[in-house]
Parts: sequence; structure tokens; C-alpha cells
Amino acid sequence: MRSLLLCASLLLAACTSTTPASSGVPAVAPLPAWQSPEGRDDVRLGQIVELASGRVLSPAQLIEELQAAPLLLIGEQHDNPDHHALQLWVLEQLAQRRRGGALLLEMLNPDQQARVEAAQAALRRGEQPALPEALAWQPGWDWAQYAALVDWGLRQPQPLLAANLDQDEILALYRARTLPTGARSNQPAVHEALLAQLRQSHCGLLLESQLPAMLAVQQQRDRRMAERLLAAPQPAVLLAGGFHVRRDLGVPLHLADLGEERARVLMLAEVDRSPQASEADYVWFTPAQPAVDHCAALRESRAAHPERS
Repeated sequence: MRSLLLCASLLLAACTSTTPASSGVPAVAPLPAWQSPEGRDDVRLGQIVELASGRVLSPAQLIEELQAAPLLLIGEQHDNPDHHALQLWVLEQLAQRRRGGALLLEMLNPDQQARVEAAQAALRRGEQPALPEALAWQPGWDWAQYAALVDWGLRQPQPLLAANLDQDEILALYRARTLPTGARSNQPAVHEALLAQLRQSHCGLLLESQLPAMLAVQQQRDRRMAERLLAAPQPAVLLAGGFHVRRDLGVPLHLADLGEERARVLMLAEVDRSPQASEADYVWFTPAQPAVDHCAALRESRAAHPERS
């Protein structure tokens, strides 16, 4: 049994694995080589699991299931290069099997949309825009992580769309503290879980008085992503942080509040994490990045500048 598991794991991670084409269906391309250093010996590395059933899928089976989805949400850990490589792989395989649609990115704001469209138009004329400057790419998103994905998206015939809020919208929502409407997204358990996550992600340094405003921004950001997905040509794919795409807390709840229940969620997860069926439809396990203590840096900054607290 151990040898079978090892062989399956190696097959999923191998760069030379392909699936023969049949009946005119393209074979899936070789998978990208792993880049992250941690968790390389984990038995789950490379496994793709349908969470509701526990069924382990091959990459070809995953693509077969995803290609019919009118809305696909792919969750990532922003600093993991394997997640971006797999996102690009999935997009390329789907593009061979279906036409039209749109790609939406959490990393793009509405005030960048005109620049994105100008860059796409330049590429179609055979010109090469200066990237990332031509997009006014936000410094908070590591361009090295997203360059290949964005370049691919710009070269496709379908639109590449902003899915986030502009900074002025975020500031206005922070002041207003207005939550989106809808029964699913406003369940008390959802608010409690989101507040707990906000406390944790900000290292326990947020004042309790700040939490209602932070919750409003979080939920309005997810509502915006849901609205943009519904407005986009289908089939539409959203790339966003793992927490945003969670079925039990994020964009899918807002889609449901807006009457859309057909979205599929693929969670890319490092091997030390265990997403549940309530969170996603599928999980693809990857190696992990070395742990970084972000809270230590944040506490140091707060101590050096207490007036900003």
C-alpha cells in the first residue's frame, strides 16, 4: 500500500505525466515542477481530493470536472509560487477545452481596468507594453509571483477583469461600516468566524472598536468579487486568496445571496493544511513555503510608531 501511495504521489507531481487524448479531447500538459521547499516528503503532496467524497482525482479528471463549471474560484496562498504555477496550468488546460469567458483577479482594482484593456489592445497590435508599469501594478502584490499569470491573461481573447475594490472605496466602507445585504453572508456564525480570522491575521493588535469596520471591508470585498463574477462573460474564473473563496465564509456565500449556486471552488493548499468539504469542492495539496513570523514585524512596527496604532 505504501508503494502504491508513493507511486501515485510521484505520478501527480511528475513533470512528464500526460493523459492520452481520446475522441479529440486534448491531453493534459505535464505538471509544473514543485518550487516550494517544505513538505516534499508528505504523503499528500500532489494529491487532488474531491472533499465531499474523499475521492482522489488525477489532474486530467480534475480538468474534466472543472471544464463544465460556469463559475470557478481558485484559492491561493499569495506567496506560494506553486499555487501560481498550478493556476496557470489549470487555465491553460481549460482554455484548450472551452472558449470565451473571462479571467478575474483579486490583484486588480477597478482603477486599473482601463490600463489592462490598453495593454491587451497593444499586444493584439503586436506591441509589447512595459509590464508591470503599464498596469499601475500595486506594490503589495509581488510581481514575480504574478507575472506569468498576468502575461497569459493579457494575451487571451477573453477579458482580464479587476475583481477588487479601489482604495477610495475601501476607505469609504471603513468609515460607513455598511455590511452587504443577504441572509447567507450575514449568518451570525459567518460574522463570528470572520471576526476571529481578522483578529488572528492582524496578530491580535486590532482594537475591538476597529473590528466592525474591518468586517464591513472584508465582506464588501467578497461581495464585489461575487458581483464581478456575475457580470463577467461565462465561463468565468476568479483567482483570489484562499480565505476569499471559501464556501462557508467568502465569495460563494455572496453568490448565493445574489441567486447563483453553480460555482465550483478549487483550493490550493500547502500540505500542512486540511481544508474541509464545507470550504471547497476540491483541494490540491502543494509543498509549503518556509514559515514567516509576520506578527513579529508588525509588533515591531507598532512599537516603533505607537501613534499609528
